[in-house]
Amino acid sequence: MSRRHSVHPYSTSPLLASRTPAWRVRLLVVLMGLAFGVLGLRAAYIQVVANDFFLRQGVVRFTRTLELPASRGRILDRNGLIMASSVPALSIWAIPEDVQIDKKNLQTLSRLLEIPQDELSRKLEAEGKNFVWIKRQVNESIAKQVTALGIKGIYQRKEYKREYPEGEAAAHVLGMTNVEEKGQEGIELAFDEVLAGRTGSRRVIKDRMGRVVEDAGNHIPPVSGQDVQLSIDSKIQFFAYQKLRDAVLEHKAKAGSIVVLDVVTGEVLALANYPSFDPNKRRSMKTDQLRNRALTDIFEPGSVMKPFTIALALETKRVGPQSLINTAPGRITLDGFTISDTHANGTLTVEGVIQKSSNVGTTRIAMQMPAEEMWQLFSAAGFGQKPQLHFPGVVSGRLRPAKTWRRVEQATMSYGYGMSASLFQMARSYTIFAHDGSIIPVTILKNATPVQGTPVLSSKTASQVRKMLQMAAGPNGTGQRAQTEGYTVGGKSGTAYKHVGKGYGDEKNRKYRGWFVGLAPIETPRVVVAVMIDEPTNGHYGGVVAAPVFSETVQQTLRLLGVPPDMAVRPQIISQPVPENF
Repeated sequence: MSRRHSVHPYSTSPLLASRTPAWRVRLLVVLMGLAFGVLGLRAAYIQVVANDFFLRQGVVRFTRTLELPASRGRILDRNGLIMASSVPALSIWAIPEDVQIDKKNLQTLSRLLEIPQDELSRKLEAEGKNFVWIKRQVNESIAKQVTALGIKGIYQRKEYKREYPEGEAAAHVLGMTNVEEKGQEGIELAFDEVLAGRTGSRRVIKDRMGRVVEDAGNHIPPVSGQDVQLSIDSKIQFFAYQKLRDAVLEHKAKAGSIVVLDVVTGEVLALANYPSFDPNKRRSMKTDQLRNRALTDIFEPGSVMKPFTIALALETKRVGPQSLINTAPGRITLDGFTISDTHANGTLTVEGVIQKSSNVGTTRIAMQMPAEEMWQLFSAAGFGQKPQLHFPGVVSGRLRPAKTWRRVEQATMSYGYGMSASLFQMARSYTIFAHDGSIIPVTILKNATPVQGTPVLSSKTASQVRKMLQMAAGPNGTGQRAQTEGYTVGGKSGTAYKHVGKGYGDEKNRKYRGWFVGLAPIETPRVVVAVMIDEPTNGHYGGVVAAPVFSETVQQTLRLLGVPPDMAVRPQIISQPVPENF
């Protein structure tokens, strides 16, 4: 009998026996296969067919839009010389979390960028920031030294920096921009939209270190700003500023201003103030230095208003140049107020009233005229009205309606008290005498063509007043130091009290402003120059502190403009001035 081996299958083991039906296992395998198939199809669909959304998300995470700054337009003087321009400059920035810097490099970086070490450390350790400015607009040499340090996490960006070759001399004309090259003062502010241009843009892909990997299209090039050409002559501007500064320092004054106008074209040839500021160096800049006093500050003009009162009387034929005016005994009382001259002059001609700057004589002439007529002339001369000059901060001054004037106020206004004006307004008002009786529009932009003025006085009256102004600047006048070698000049000095509290103070604490406004050459005027010295302590008469600045500025200006001298001999300059009246 054959031996039979009985094989005991494992499936019969109670421990190994599967309780899951075979069909269920097969179903599970099929479902898992289907799931993997679906995932494979989904992956293929995302990566091949419908990948736009995910591409956009990737672009969002790695694509950046870089701003391409536009080069700001230049500011030029009337001869095309550059007064302000933008030059490339590098700015230093960092990704704080990526910065790796040792103590030695930290000290070196602090020294190069002129940033205190503690402040620099705070910037580099800023938490939660992936972009921090370290220093804007550094010089190229400094930027190269920063690069040489090889500090990880610190990068550079190209920008533009504004430079002003004229420095302090033209600061109040040009103004300045901020670090973003937005105009803040002066011409930079007035013509900001013209100068700024339009920024461009560039789409790029960056890595996490901020480095550009490749362009992503949509490149818009920047459009540079337009140039602005001013009426300012940079040589006249520098010379005028220099002489003004010297006068302020010499007379230990608080401040000073000067305005030079071309009476043919209406152009502003120079406008300067002292103290000034250097727009290239602003760390030590004070608020007081920013004031464009020639345009923004208003004062009682004092005696420089007397020619307008006399001109009105001449125009209305109430007096003539040789009419006699009794100024004795050197004072006059109106409504309980006494108006006096520094010295008793006795009987003067109308010409002599201007020459000697007599308050009493001017008052007697003014009292012959209605207040309304005086107001109309003052208003026509631009007082109480904002000059139409495209420049920020221009003020209108103050001229009250004639119906509010009392007799004594009419008298004081006739010689420049009870009203206020800026130095620029005074300069423009004198174009009436220089332009044959017409006041002209003024501009800060270059204008090569002659301008037509608005008639205020007759040419005859204007000529008569010019002769009086010449006498006032002559040997026996109050403005003798205004005389200019080679050229005939005319003008009026003024010395006005400043308000101290509610009045003008007493002899111990009284403060003054010295003025001189004039024109040259006297027969065919080409320029009007106005000078103001604020609170001089070493002399205070306008004929002493302001007239010499006028003289030197006129001489240099006329030479630069190519105006031939109209005097064959050197004028006799008197060293002993005639005291002025207040």
